[in-house]
Amino acid sequence: MGDRLPEPHASSSPAVAASSEAEEIEVLDSEDVLPMAAEDHWKALFDQRASCSCRQALKGEESSWDEAQVRKRAEMFDPDNTGYISTEKFRSLLQRHGSELDPHKLEVLLALADSNSEGRICYQDFVNLMSNKRSNSFRQAILQGNRRLCSKALLEETGLSLSQRLIRHVAYETLPREIDRKWYYDSYTCCPPPWFMITITIVEVAFFLYNGVVLDRFVLQVSHPLYLKNTLLYHPQLRAQAWRYLTYIFMHAGIEHLGLNVVLQLLVGIPLEMVHGAARISFVYVAGVVAGSLAVSVADMTAPVVGSSGGVYALVSAHLANIVMNWSGMKCQFKLLRMAVALICMSFEFGRAVWLRFHPSAYPPCPHPSFMAHLGGVMVGITLGVIILRNYEQRLQDQTLWWIFLSIYVIFVLFAIFWNIFAYSLLDLKLPPPP
Repeated sequence: MGDRLPEPHASSSPAVAASSEAEEIEVLDSEDVLPMAAEDHWKALFDQRASCSCRQALKGEESSWDEAQVRKRAEMFDPDNTGYISTEKFRSLLQRHGSELDPHKLEVLLALADSNSEGRICYQDFVNLMSNKRSNSFRQAILQGNRRLCSKALLEETGLSLSQRLIRHVAYETLPREIDRKWYYDSYTCCPPPWFMITITIVEVAFFLYNGVVLDRFVLQVSHPLYLKNTLLYHPQLRAQAWRYLTYIFMHAGIEHLGLNVVLQLLVGIPLEMVHGAARISFVYVAGVVAGSLAVSVADMTAPVVGSSGGVYALVSAHLANIVMNWSGMKCQFKLLRMAVALICMSFEFGRAVWLRFHPSAYPPCPHPSFMAHLGGVMVGITLGVIILRNYEQRLQDQTLWWIFLSIYVIFVLFAIFWNIFAYSLLDLKLPPPP
């Protein structure tokens, strides 16, 4: 980080200056020092203080540069040690080494260079773009690039393999902006696969089949006198057993209940998990499940609850709300018809749950399972779920609405916990006996 190299004297002849410039370009082009996987290679072009990291990044290459050469290379692009590079030089770098980039990422970077009003590019913005970091600078770059993007849409590209067409289809199903769709298309590697939704579905089906064999009933299992004896479902008399607030999703009222939930969570949940990742989608799902059981314990205090409808309705309602809020940008085919079908299916399932709740019980005085879990899932979906799905390219902690809705959710959970501890005794409520 020592002294800078002396600049060429103003009186140098044009021939000498041209020769010196040609030498610099030759040095730059002669070594392959700009692979996109190595951040330090690009850093050296922005900041002369990165000479040590640049030397370390180039450790595996057969080159023997001294400190002056590394510093000289950095000063060519950032002579004032500002951490910025001019858009003109940045563009020349992209044009020279663009063949190393995915074509859609190159489009974004060129659009970023063209739309920058200050005439310079920050190194951190560039790193965020290349590393897919969900940050404010990434989002700003995406929005700038989106305004300048003029190339053909991803949907118009031909010669794609089956897997590429599948990824493109998922992008159009879930993302409202073309630049996001292209970025996802280039970035998705199917590693890891959408394991959460697949795993949760397999476990739900396995438990249902097991209960079907034990009870010798697959349709309307909930009407069997021994149904409530299962240790997984939520029962108001056993609300102190905390695991029941989650494990009730592995019990279903019957094959008609399980079938619709499984279809919805696979058709909606897997594409969402492929785009937004298992961490975010599992959070929405589990938050909907917990909100569902807590909603029952507060609003329908004498009823048990079964089924994964809380988590499923959280995902589906978040997805449908995201489509409505970005209607013009969503390019999924037959979106109005498909939304209508989804709403009809959800209404049918909710109507079935309401009918079952007030149908004469097979194990009086305990009523059949409640339908309030559906509503708890919907509330999670249109609050926390929408914020997650709308911010594919941005960190959630940068969103004010995220913290507002998360705080409301936490307050509701705490309220429900205290309600379960104190309200039942204060209200002197008569609960059905334990199974």
